[in-house]
Amino acid sequence: MKEIVNTYTFPSGLRLIHILSTAPVAYCGISIDAGTRDELSTEQGMAHFCEHMMFKGTEKRKAWHIINRMESVGGDLNAYTNKEETVVYSAFMKENLSRAVELLFDVVYSSTYPQAEIDKEREVIVDEIESYNDSPADLIFDHFENLIYEGHDLGHDILGQAENIRRFQTTDAKAFTQRLYKPEKMVFFVLGDYDFAIVKNTVEKYAPKMALSISAKAKGETIRKWKSKQNGRFIIEDRGTHQAHVMIGCAAYGSKDDRRIALYFLNNLLGGPGMNSRLNIALRERRGLVYTVESSLTNYTDTSTWAIYFGCDYEDVDKCCRLVRKELDRLMSAPLSKAQFLAAMKQIKGQIGVACDNSENYILDTAKAFLHYNRFEGIEDTFQHLDKLTPEFLQQVAQDIFNPEKLTTLIFK
Repeated sequence: MKEIVNTYTFPSGLRLIHILSTAPVAYCGISIDAGTRDELSTEQGMAHFCEHMMFKGTEKRKAWHIINRMESVGGDLNAYTNKEETVVYSAFMKENLSRAVELLFDVVYSSTYPQAEIDKEREVIVDEIESYNDSPADLIFDHFENLIYEGHDLGHDILGQAENIRRFQTTDAKAFTQRLYKPEKMVFFVLGDYDFAIVKNTVEKYAPKMALSISAKAKGETIRKWKSKQNGRFIIEDRGTHQAHVMIGCAAYGSKDDRRIALYFLNNLLGGPGMNSRLNIALRERRGLVYTVESSLTNYTDTSTWAIYFGCDYEDVDKCCRLVRKELDRLMSAPLSKAQFLAAMKQIKGQIGVACDNSENYILDTAKAFLHYNRFEGIEDTFQHLDKLTPEFLQQVAQDIFNPEKLTTLIFK
């Protein structure tokens, strides 16, 4: 079924997108085009820090009142930060739309970042960093991107460094948000059973005037540009882990490159979520060499990171790497047969359909695309992109990305 989607742009540049749903549960939130890669050199970790601190007090609410506002009616209030955006959102019964909209604007626009709360929360964030550092299976992903984007803001860790977090003050948080939390860099999104006029009127009612009026400064698109500067590398880091953790991959295509859909297809075939992925069959099911093996594609506006991850015994690293290389070479050496192509296409479309049934993930993904690309792409649009693929085009992309000279290998041992 074709989605019913409504959009509107306020004079300030604040964009609104609403997707109609007949479910009793609704979602709404604010996506902000401000993430880790937008931090200054002295601010590393600030985007995530502000995400934590915006719930610690506003001009009219203390932390307890923020927490209780949605939970008292059975709703949730959540947030996350990544390298290109900060997102604050809520899930609730549909009769509580006004409550959620008002609260979201309050925490995004009116947070005071009180110093007393900062002094308490900074150690919570440091504990989060240390907990993450204790998990090599997670930590290796950050270190891998640090290698791929060495010297670039995309290489910054999202959580930041403990020494930075311990010196952040109220004035630092306000400086960061005042610079980047601008209406023209935001999308307000809603998924729910509402008439669009009600959605628009509710946003107009509760949004601060600055979020709706014409911005005093000229609005401009965030320009992000990254270009690969290096060939692949082979690096071993001694971490004293009980098993080896391995990542193999490279930087790939940006959002405007037609080859990104082909790589998405190949990634799913190679090491996607299905137990029948080629890497899972080769390394786990047939040989029992690993517990986890997967490939991933992390998209940014101007590039993407494609990578394979697995963990294995130290003595099996070379064997696993050879098996991975064999699967990559298979995709490079010959086009998929018609039967292989159709089977892989059927699987990926089914997975997309099932994933879209998760309303929370669906609206978050939709808001992200609308924030960065100012367009809506539903499930049918994605299927149309996939239907343009051919086995020969997939082989060309495999030969480009899976080229051994391009790939960086990182091993924790």
